[in-house]
Amino acid sequence: MTDTATPAAAPDYPQLLGHPRPLWMLFMTEFWERFAFYSVSWALVLYIVAQFYQGDAAGQGWASGVFGAYTALIYAASIFGGYVADRVIGYQRSILLGAAVMAAGLFTLLVPSKPLLMLGLALVVVGDGLFKPNISSMVGQLYGTDDPRRDRGFTLFYMGINAGALVAPLLTGWMAAHFTDTPMQQNYRVVFGAAGVGMLLSLLWFWFGRRTLKNVGRPLPGMESRVRVAWVLVGVAVAVPLVYMLLAWVGAAGLQWLLGLLFIGVATMLIVEALRHDRVQLDRVIAMLIIFVFSVLFWTFYFQFGTSLNFLAENWVDRTMFGGWVFPVGWFQSVTPLAILVFAPLVTLVWAALARRKAEPSIPRKFGFGLIFNGLGFAVLVYALKELLGPAGLIPFWPLVLCYVMQTLGELSLSPIGLSMVTKLAPPRLVGVAMGGWFLSLAGGGDFSGLVASWISGDTGMTVASALSGFTFSFAVLIGSGVLLLLIAPLINKLMHGIK
Repeated sequence: MTDTATPAAAPDYPQLLGHPRPLWMLFMTEFWERFAFYSVSWALVLYIVAQFYQGDAAGQGWASGVFGAYTALIYAASIFGGYVADRVIGYQRSILLGAAVMAAGLFTLLVPSKPLLMLGLALVVVGDGLFKPNISSMVGQLYGTDDPRRDRGFTLFYMGINAGALVAPLLTGWMAAHFTDTPMQQNYRVVFGAAGVGMLLSLLWFWFGRRTLKNVGRPLPGMESRVRVAWVLVGVAVAVPLVYMLLAWVGAAGLQWLLGLLFIGVATMLIVEALRHDRVQLDRVIAMLIIFVFSVLFWTFYFQFGTSLNFLAENWVDRTMFGGWVFPVGWFQSVTPLAILVFAPLVTLVWAALARRKAEPSIPRKFGFGLIFNGLGFAVLVYALKELLGPAGLIPFWPLVLCYVMQTLGELSLSPIGLSMVTKLAPPRLVGVAMGGWFLSLAGGGDFSGLVASWISGDTGMTVASALSGFTFSFAVLIGSGVLLLLIAPLINKLMHGIK
C-alpha cells in the first residue's frame, strides 16, 4: 500500500541549515497563523469581560466558557480538516482555503456585538480546522520514514509556532495601549484587526512558497478537479452556522459529550484501518490512543493561560515595575513562547546527545515528564498564594513567570513529540485523520480548561481562596497522571513495536 502522508522516500529537496528548504517556508506560514491565533487568545476573555460586562468580574465565568468552547472547537475541527485534505482536495488547497476563511473571521471580530463575536469565532474555527492539522502533516512528509532528523524537524517547526506566539502579545498589546485613546474594550479590537492582517500574511506566504514543496501536499490522482474545492466551500458554508450554534447555545458544558463521541469516531476509524494491516499496526494505534488520553489532561491545565491565569495576572499579581510602570497583562502570554525559543534548541541537543548514547527517553516517558513539569508550575502558584501574599493582597510578579517557564519545559517534553508520534504510529492512509485525533486531544483539554476556569471564578469572579483551591487541584491531577504514565511506559513501549 502506498503511504500518502509519510513517504518512505521523501523528495530530494535543497537543504538549508541541515533540513529540507521547504521546512522554513512552512515555518513562516505557521508563524503568521500563530501570530493571529495568539493575538486573539490573550485578549479574548479580557475583551468579553470589558465589553459585555463593563469590567465586572462576574463575567469571568461566561468568558472562560466561551474561551474553552472556542479552543475546543478550534482543535476538534482539525479532524474534519484532516479528512478533507486526505480524501478530497489535498493538503495545499486545504491550507489556502482555511487561511482565507480564518482571515474573514478575524476581521469580523472587529464589530462589538455578541452575535458577530460568535460568528467571527465560528469562521476562525472552521478555517483553522482546514489549516492546522494539514500544515503539521506536511512537515512529516518532508522527511523519509527512517530519517533521524524528523523529530528535530518538528521541534524546529514548533519554534516557528512559538515565535508567532511570542510576537503576538508583545506587538498587539502595545498596539492596543498606544494606537487609540479610547476605552480598553475598544482597543482590543485593534488586536483583532492585527490578527486578521497576520492571517493574510500567512496566506500570501504559503501561496508564493508552495511551489518549493514539489508534489508534497498536492491533490492525489482523482482529486485534481476544482469542483471538489467548490464542494468544500459549500461544506464551509454549512459548517459555520453549526459551529456558531455550538459556541452560542451549547457551550463548553455541552461540548464535552460531543467531543467524546468524536473521539470514539476517530478511534474507530483508526482501529478499523489498522485491522486492514496487521497486529503491529493495531498495537501502535492503541498506544497512540492511550497517549491521547494523557494529552487531554495536560492541555486541560495548560490552557488556563487564556482564562484563570489571565484573571490571576489582572487582579492578583503585583505588576508594578520600576518607575511605576505596570507590566501589561497580555505580556505574560509571551513568557511561554520566549522560554520555548530559549529552551527548544537545548532540549533538541539533549535528546540528540541521549540518542547517540542510546539513552533517549521513549515517547510515553517524555509525555510523563511533560505532565509533571506542568504540575510543578501550579505548585509554584500554590506556594505563592499561601506564603507570599503582600499587604495589598497581591502575589509577587515572579511566581507567575516561573509557572509559565515550568509549563514550557512540560510542553517541550510533550507537544512537538506528539506531532512526530502521530506521523510514526498512524496507519499510512489516515495520517491526516490521526493528526486530527491529536488535535482532538487538545480540543478535549481546551473544553475542560474552560469548565475548570469557570469553576475557579465561580459566579462572582476569581478570589485568592478559589484560585488556591483550583491550582491545588491542578497540581494534584497533573503530578498523579504524570507518575502513572511513567509507571505504564514499558507497556506502551511494547505496543509501539520499536517506534522511538
